[in-house]
Amino acid sequence: MRVTKNLNKIVKGACDISLGISIVVAIGIGVAIGLGLRHLTGSLLLLWLGISIGIAAAFLNVYRACKALNSSLKELENNPKYKADPKNFDDDDEWDERD
Repeated sequence: MRVTKNLNKIVKGACDISLGISIVVAIGIGVAIGLGLRHLTGSLLLLWLGISIGIAAAFLNVYRACKALNSSLKELENNPKYKADPKNFDDDDEWDERD
């Protein structure tokens, strides 16, 4: 049982790290493409084009990760385990009594 809990933490950490790595890799590939095009053509504009494509790919990776996270949270939204129970909330306002 304990191994499973530790394994779940490792898998969650790997997913969090993979987003950061994908951002760096996307920008790195864009820079590499830009440098290659600059070397072939001699135009500095193509270097900036490659960097821009890499940054756009990094933003796309972040967008996809956020979209996947939102969809997984939507699944939990209707789960009765995570619903707010009204009996857990207190009706009296302690803060109003101090005024």
